[in-house]
Amino acid sequence: MNTAESKTLDFVRQIVVDDIESGKNGGQVHTRFPPEPNGYLHIGHAKSICLNFGIAKQYGGKCNLRFDDTNPEKEETEFVESILEDVRWLGFEWDNLYYASDYFDQLYEMAIKLIKAGNAFVCDQTTEEVREYRGGWNKEGRVSPFRDRSVEENLELFKRMKNGEFRDGEKTLRAKIDMNSSNMNLRDPAMYRIRHTEHHRTGDQWCIYPTYDWTHGQSDSIEGITHSICTLEFEIHRPLYDWYLEALEIHHPQQIEFARLNLMNTVMSKRKLLELVQGGYVSAWDDPRMPTICGFRRRGFTPESIRDFCDRIGVTKTNSMTDLAQLNLSIRDHLNKIAPRRMCVLDPLKVVIENYPEGESEVRSAINNPEDETAGTREMPFGRELYIERSDFMEDAPKKFFRLTVGREVRLKYAFFIKCHEAIKDVSGEVIELRCTYDRETAGGKAPDGRKVKGTIHWVSVEHAVNAEVRLYDVLFEAEDPSDVAEDTDWKETINPNSLIIMNNSKLEPSLAEAKVGDRFQFERNGYFCVDRDSTADKLVFNRTVTLKDAWAKEKARK
Repeated sequence: MNTAESKTLDFVRQIVVDDIESGKNGGQVHTRFPPEPNGYLHIGHAKSICLNFGIAKQYGGKCNLRFDDTNPEKEETEFVESILEDVRWLGFEWDNLYYASDYFDQLYEMAIKLIKAGNAFVCDQTTEEVREYRGGWNKEGRVSPFRDRSVEENLELFKRMKNGEFRDGEKTLRAKIDMNSSNMNLRDPAMYRIRHTEHHRTGDQWCIYPTYDWTHGQSDSIEGITHSICTLEFEIHRPLYDWYLEALEIHHPQQIEFARLNLMNTVMSKRKLLELVQGGYVSAWDDPRMPTICGFRRRGFTPESIRDFCDRIGVTKTNSMTDLAQLNLSIRDHLNKIAPRRMCVLDPLKVVIENYPEGESEVRSAINNPEDETAGTREMPFGRELYIERSDFMEDAPKKFFRLTVGREVRLKYAFFIKCHEAIKDVSGEVIELRCTYDRETAGGKAPDGRKVKGTIHWVSVEHAVNAEVRLYDVLFEAEDPSDVAEDTDWKETINPNSLIIMNNSKLEPSLAEAKVGDRFQFERNGYFCVDRDSTADKLVFNRTVTLKDAWAKEKARK
């Protein structure tokens, strides 16, 4: 690789390239993505997926998908299936599919090997006693009174643990390392704990389960992983990862840590996301306000946009907060290229064109996508009665309001100039209808006498309109970092009360009547939208994916 190419590599890829060029691991690259199936994947996982699968593809290697299923109380087949779907939706396919539970027998035999070498012991201390004996960062630890059991006794007790002769928490198997280490992870960490709990794959075959730290490195080794890429919080676990592999004298992958993705105005903790779901703050794991991959999918994001976002933010060694605007930029750029344009009036106000013939209609030609010449045009029906956005009319309009008001002329996109003469109100004083006239000579948006109008608005024919519910989604939290609020503040108190606004009476142009779940469109002047799975034969439901501009950035600037 030449110097210019090398300068463009992130530090993880640079390590991989250096290893390939030096012949390490026979020049092979084998990565893995190892989620725990205890919840739905979020956008932070997408960064890891793109990195692990992307490196394997880029350098002609392999990438495994491995489920770290060692906590049976929290893991479910539902989560396994959702993860499989999410990885595929992002555009990746694994070379091998494994589960940590595939290795339970091998891990058990490896544990016996450590016991025989005098490097592990069965401990009877309670959780509270272990915590007390472990000490603290500035406090020396004390060895367990059970640390010096004989190899024979440890082997017998470990066998009895496996056979189910002890209660939950009664005993653990611990590695014998260094109770005075400055790294707390090396102070005789637990390798196995007793859990009389049904496992989603192995059933009741096991009642002892390996810890993450004991499982992870050995699983990597068994699979022949060359580069074990994980987020920075595992950096302090790396000495233990290395210690186990060296003590067992087996294949030793290289653990590399990178900065996790922290996204503004959201939370990434699975525990907190679960709290949002269980507390009814959101509708489900795939609520379009959630940072889950399935939530982004339901909201209308494309896999291409998420991969582009992960590429744009890059891979670094320092944790930081990423502005949501960067993610929105990626989806806007992609949808701008591929999304068909359509008309939708979110909050309709009726317009009657008094000089248009009653009972008649015509069709106007509208461009499907100005970014794609091959997208062609469509026909939009036009008639005497139309809907426009209520926000496009103002009775007492300021000078710089260039939309519709009494006595002013505006352009209807793809149609004619109209001029408002009267605003009809109900008994409460609310404007319910506008009386207008149109200029037939301005077809296509130009006046033969050369007069100009500054405002162009969208519209839908009343006679042909399709009813819809439109859900306007925004950031879930007002706080940039909901996890970093004052100690006396509940992080959920920062939930944005306007994160979801439902428009129940929106009007669509008739071409949208056949839209299918998942279809994406740009509603002209309103943003990008996606058909939601809640749609019925009688009423379509659309989710706003993203606005045409970064409205939240303007809101933050005002504050």
